[in-house]
Order: sequence, then C-alpha cells, then structure tokens
Amino acid sequence: MGYSIKRITQVADCDVLLTWAAREKADLDFELMSEDRLTDKFETTSVEVEAILQGVLAELLALRVAVVMLPEGKGKREMSVRIKKLEHKQFLLENRKLTYGLLALLQKELDIQRIENEIKEVDTFVAELTAHKATL
Repeated sequence: MGYSIKRITQVADCDVLLTWAAREKADLDFELMSEDRLTDKFETTSVEVEAILQGVLAELLALRVAVVMLPEGKGKREMSVRIKKLEHKQFLLENRKLTYGLLALLQKELDIQRIENEIKEVDTFVAELTAHKATL
C-alpha cells in the first residue's frame, strides 16, 4: 500500500509517527509472542487429548461388549457405572478437543500469520517514513 508520506513536511511529524509506529510494532511483537506460546500449547494439548480420547473410546468399546455378557447383579451394575463415567469423560475430551484441537490450532496459526503480516507492514511504513525524513 502506498502511504501519503510525501505530504509530511515537518521532521517533528515524522518523529511523532515513528514513535507511534514503534509502539505499534512493540504491541504486535508481544501479541506474536503470546500467540506463539498459545500455539505451542495447543499443539501439545491437541495431541494429548486425541491420545487420551482414543484410549477412552477403546475402553468403552470393550466394556460395552463385556457388559452384555454379564449376568444381572452387582458386577453388571458396577460395569454400567464405569461405562457412564467413561461416556462423561469422552464428552469432556471431545469438548476439550474442540477448544484445543486441530481446528483451534489452525485458527491460532492464522492469527500468527495475520500478526506477522501486520509487523511487515509496520516495518515498511517505518522504512518509507525514515527515508522521507532524511530528505527533509
């Protein structure tokens, strides 16, 4: 994008804009660092959640097969309770997967790309403004 930098006629105006741009860049750098850390956390968490979920699903499958073979009684009731607890755990893990899973990771990666593009644009602005300031 072309900026209207050539319309600036005072060095003081350039200094004000350079100070503003430096603050913008510092804010963007901090935001980028925060997003990078969150993305690292999302990558780790998404793998962990998926592994745990697969274990829960396998255990549920085995228990559901076993519970139908048991005679009525205490053992069958206890296994049914265990199945209900695992179904609840499955529900929680699937919700966590939505929050920290692959979809959330991709959203964070998009956020990082957006911030990196903004930083490049601020750098371009500063370079053009600095070059113009040198001509004043």
